[in-house]
Amino acid sequence: MQTHQELAAHSAPDWPAIVAVVLGVTAFSVAQGVTYPLISLVLEGRGVSSTMIGINAVGFALGLAAATLMLGQLTQRFRAQHLIIAGLVGCSLCLAAFATFSSIAVWFVARFLLGFCASLIFMLSEAWLNVACPDRLRGRISGIYGAAICAGFAAGPLAIPLFGTAGGFGFALTAVYLALVAFATALLMVSTRTVPEPSSTRDLFAFFRHAPMLVAMVFAFGFADIAAISSMPVYFVKTGHSEAFAALSVTVLALPTALAQPLIGYALDRLPRHSVAVGTAFVAALSYLAIPFIETPALILAAFAMIGAASFSLYTCALTMLGENFRGGMLVAGSAAYSLTYAVGSGAGSSLTGAIMEIGGPQAGPLSVGAALSVFTAAFVLGKRR
Repeated sequence: MQTHQELAAHSAPDWPAIVAVVLGVTAFSVAQGVTYPLISLVLEGRGVSSTMIGINAVGFALGLAAATLMLGQLTQRFRAQHLIIAGLVGCSLCLAAFATFSSIAVWFVARFLLGFCASLIFMLSEAWLNVACPDRLRGRISGIYGAAICAGFAAGPLAIPLFGTAGGFGFALTAVYLALVAFATALLMVSTRTVPEPSSTRDLFAFFRHAPMLVAMVFAFGFADIAAISSMPVYFVKTGHSEAFAALSVTVLALPTALAQPLIGYALDRLPRHSVAVGTAFVAALSYLAIPFIETPALILAAFAMIGAASFSLYTCALTMLGENFRGGMLVAGSAAYSLTYAVGSGAGSSLTGAIMEIGGPQAGPLSVGAALSVFTAAFVLGKRR
């Protein structure tokens, strides 16, 4: 039987909660978009070895993992909206630490805490978005949410050419931005009428058993997305394109991806959602498979843009279907499961694609990812029939 809160959420949108969630996740993605390249560039400029830069980056991943495993305990003790505000404030303080201190040890701790706080924002925002949305609008609002993530990731690196890497100004400005978002979020939460229910670690592992197809969709997204970002620029250089073309390909990937998500969201509210997911997986697979056979640079970039839009759309589909099929603590558990699955999928996408290109040559990279996505597409079709 549904609670009063669930009934209210499904009859009318909780707009203050939706706005707060979109603001928060945009801030999270801006912070991550800034820190990934900026920290590496600053450390490189200080003469820090590549090994130490890599070890420092592990801190963020450890923070993500810790937050995922502790999410159930935290939601049992604290209200989700308070955890989101704490996450925003924590991210702001971590960025301020990057701007204030130069110690590698301090940066490692700050990066761990940044990963922890950012993961809290991301997982709880997903769950809250689905609680606050009526099902008739779930796809469109998930599309706006996905567009906000993409836009934040694309906007974050702009701090580097605008403010440079010296003096910590980029970190400081982003810290102020996150603090303002935390304040705005706190104001919006006064008017909200929904909140995600507490979850548990048991729910997290139960979700993997109950929703294997949704988990597979997120894995496919992580695999294809990171392969596009990390391995495909290398493919372009190895096949005779310039480094400028390889850099442009990443930019081309971001903007169409953001613009496509509201359209995918609209389709999710008008068409069978599973069919939309199958369609996006098929388009991503076909685009990867086509790239080695295209010679015109403009058409290559067009196919690459399709890869970005279609692969991220898998996540928008999975997020929408999470809210359609689950309630209560399982929403938070599903968000945590998505976070873990994306981490595994992205790790597999970058490492396996790179290894396959080393063994089979550059062309094997996009062809192998396209083949893997084709297998996922077939699995989604068979999973629905069963």
